[in-house]
This record gives sequence, C-alpha cells and structure tokens, in this order.
Amino acid sequence: MSRQEAYGYAVARIRAMELRLLDAGVMQRMVDAEDTASVLKILGETSYSSSLAAQTDGSDFDKLLESELLATYSEIDSFVPDKELVALLRLQYDFHNVKVLLKSTFNAKSGGKTRFDLLTSLGSYPIDSLVSSIETDDYTLLPYGLNTLIPLCMSVWEQSKDALEVERMLDERLYKTMLETAQKLEMAGVIDWIRTRIDGENIRTLVRLKRFGFDSAQVAPFLHSGGVIDKNIAAPLIAEPFDSWGRVVEFSDFAKVIGSIDSSNGFSELILELEKALDDFYLDRLGIYRNAQAAPENVISYLWAKEMEVKNVRMILVSKSSNGDQDSLRRLLRHGYA
Repeated sequence: MSRQEAYGYAVARIRAMELRLLDAGVMQRMVDAEDTASVLKILGETSYSSSLAAQTDGSDFDKLLESELLATYSEIDSFVPDKELVALLRLQYDFHNVKVLLKSTFNAKSGGKTRFDLLTSLGSYPIDSLVSSIETDDYTLLPYGLNTLIPLCMSVWEQSKDALEVERMLDERLYKTMLETAQKLEMAGVIDWIRTRIDGENIRTLVRLKRFGFDSAQVAPFLHSGGVIDKNIAAPLIAEPFDSWGRVVEFSDFAKVIGSIDSSNGFSELILELEKALDDFYLDRLGIYRNAQAAPENVISYLWAKEMEVKNVRMILVSKSSNGDQDSLRRLLRHGYA
C-alpha cells in the first residue's frame, strides 16, 4: 500500500470516528443540565459511555476525560502510517509530566511534597521510565533532548531557584521539538499548523506577561522561534494597547483573531477570550483539508477537535460543580468542527 493509499484509509477511518463527536445539541443539553449528575447521565448516552463505565469514582472528572482522550489517541495511533503525527500532539503532555516531576523534585528538596498525582498518561513516553530517570539522575535514554536539558534545568534551579526560567527552558524545547518533528514529516499543512501554534503561544505569552508589567526586553526570551511573526516584531507589542496589535501583525491571519476580541473587560477576561479564539483558530486553520481524502492533516484536525470537545466537557462539569453562570460558560465553549 502506498503512503497516499494508507492515508486514504486512515482518513476514511477518521470520517467514521467523527460520528462519535458530540454535536451541538448534546453540548447544549449539558449546558442546560441542572447538575453534574445530569451531565454525566447525558454523557452516558454518548461515546463516553465506555470511559464512564471504567471509572470507579464518577466525581473524578479529570480521570474520566483523560481516559476518553487516551482511548482516542490509542485508536488513531493503531492505523495512522506515521506514528510521529499522533506523537506530535502528545508532546505537550510529555513536557507537562517533566514539569510536574521537576517541580516535585524542587519541592522535595525544599521540604515540600511531591505531586505525582498531577502526571498524565496522555504523553507518548512511559511515565514509569520518566520517573525512574529523574529519581536516579540517569537521563541518558530520555528523548527530545531532555537528556541534556533536564540537568540544565536542575542547575538553574540550584543556582537561582527560578522556576519561571525552568518553565521557559522547557517550553522553548517543546515548541522546537514540535517544529522539528513536523519538518521531518515533510507535510506542508502540519508544518504550517505548528508555526501557527507557535505564533499563537507567543501572543498568549505577551498578554500574560503584559499583565505583570514585563517590558519588551524581559519578554523576548519567553517568545519561541519558528512562527510566521518574527520575535523582534512581537516583543515590542507588549508596550502597546492590545487593540493595536492587529495592525502590527496585519500581514498574518492573527490580525483577524486579535480584532475579534473585546479587550475592554480587563486582563482576566481578555486572556480567557484570547485562549478560546486561538483554540478555534487552530481548528479552522485545518479546515481546507477536510475535503482532501488522503491528507494527513485530517489526523491533526480530528485530534484537535477531540481535544476541544474534552475541554468543553471539562468546562461544563466544572461549571456545574461550582454553580457557574451558563452565559459565561457558553461564551467560553470551543466551536468544534464547522
């Protein structure tokens, strides 16, 4: 079977899996539900029923949703020709686990507690192997350049206790690894999507650091290379009102994303609206491949749609458990497939 034929088969499988995604009607029923028990009952009528049945504690939303997402990754990994394509989206979870373990190590050295409960099975690299490597200081077999990066992170912490710098170093390696992986796959749409993700993350970082009074010189090290928007163009934006950022990056599609956001309600609302707009934009970016029957970009598109569905379900469950406002909840829900 040729590579094109293999992806033709993979896309056909994904089209069948799309029927399992929760439609707008189900989402609306969950938003309108009285409480978490009602939401879980609705989920029990959907493809989430298997994940629900496997949970001994129905109140552990994160475990339920992690199980659902892991099943999706595992299923697609079983028939996609290039396993790296699936691993590309799981990289964020591998690096999340590294951050959790390093923070736990730092806390333990300071007399605090470890938080292994925050680890996730959604990464590609086995958790037990990662834990063993960090506990024994044997990083030789770690992937993604972590074998040299983790000792550097340890050194930075020992010298400065600067957790923000450690996180910056890990994020820098994450996005570098994502771009390198996409480039090795030689799939134009996937490379474009990762570059879009890098630009979006830089914009999100600028807003967050602007909130805390950073200037352009301070923010520059936190911006990642590889996007369409050069870091030297992005960094000075932090000194300007958010509303004006779109004019500076009008050569990119992010001008429309920025223009769609109301920044008049303060940083907290701005960050929430920006994150929603970015999540939706990442999915829309892949829309041009929906009619291409053998395009590998459809793998990324489906996995991102599933990620957003799980994020929506989590927001609904959290909102119901805390008696949140329905109108605010609706505004934050990601739109899924158009």
